[in-house]
Amino acid sequence: MIITAHAHARAGLVGNPSDGYFGKTISCLVRNFRATVTLWESPHFEIVPGDGDFARFDSISAFLRDVRLHGYYGGMRLIKATVKKFHDYCRKHEIRLDDHAFTIAFDTDIPRLVGLSGSSAIVTATMRVLMQFYGVTIPKHLLPSIILSVEKEELNISAGLQDRVIQTYEGIVYMDFERSHLEQHGYGIYEELRPEKMPPLYVAYDPERAEISDIAHRNLRELFNRGDPAVLAAMQKYREITDQAKTALLDGDWDTLGQVMNFNFDLRRTIMPIAPENLRMVELARETGASAKFAGSGGAIIGLFKDGRQYQQLSDAMAGIRCTVLRPLVFES
Repeated sequence: MIITAHAHARAGLVGNPSDGYFGKTISCLVRNFRATVTLWESPHFEIVPGDGDFARFDSISAFLRDVRLHGYYGGMRLIKATVKKFHDYCRKHEIRLDDHAFTIAFDTDIPRLVGLSGSSAIVTATMRVLMQFYGVTIPKHLLPSIILSVEKEELNISAGLQDRVIQTYEGIVYMDFERSHLEQHGYGIYEELRPEKMPPLYVAYDPERAEISDIAHRNLRELFNRGDPAVLAAMQKYREITDQAKTALLDGDWDTLGQVMNFNFDLRRTIMPIAPENLRMVELARETGASAKFAGSGGAIIGLFKDGRQYQQLSDAMAGIRCTVLRPLVFES
């Protein structure tokens, strides 16, 4: 028996990076890219290496390019940590698992380290195949917190719930990480949104860019934990503008939604350093009249465009700095 599961890329529409700081966010799926995990029963337990896990290269140049695109970590550590956390969950809840060995392999076309949540997609897809293999059901609202614990507790990666929520629920999701609720229950308040018409969204990214989001989040976490007034005020402001964006999204008010998305990035600049090449992506997109903000931690942006002519202008401008532009597929057709 071969079991296959997928998890897709995602982009933050508004609110990021407040998801790890008791803020509110709205995120959407990007079905254009996905991580695929395949599992089959075998005489022994094995994880098949994927891109980023290889130790042999044709040349030093090939190795350096691999490091630039994939960093120093591949997907094997994510799968190892996921298998452990899955078993921890089952043991805690007295769910008996048969001791059958299996082989697990993964593949992904999600651009690495550009803020489209490639790592959490691998974890999410792995969790899905494990649930199918063992016949275990984990409540949907709890699953994102378990997926987050894989990276935070097992791998010491700083992150928030947003990516794991949208990759679990899919589509478009409004998330409220209000502190008392989150600390009491271990999960936020999640609302699936289905606007009558979809906003004219674009996503742009540089396939050659690689930035480890963990570093920026660690710096922000330190400021938040110290009670930095600017950071605390920004997190409260993110809650307010996320509610504004939700209303605009459901009302089809694209002018307001675009303005809120622009403000989201401008607010981010007041509390986090922005790499010049990432700032250039936002500025260039805005020069065409499109709105623009980070889709995640940097390396990819998301925004609204007005019409086909502006989309072409945007695509041409982005091509000049080696960036790819696409229309995100959010819902299943």
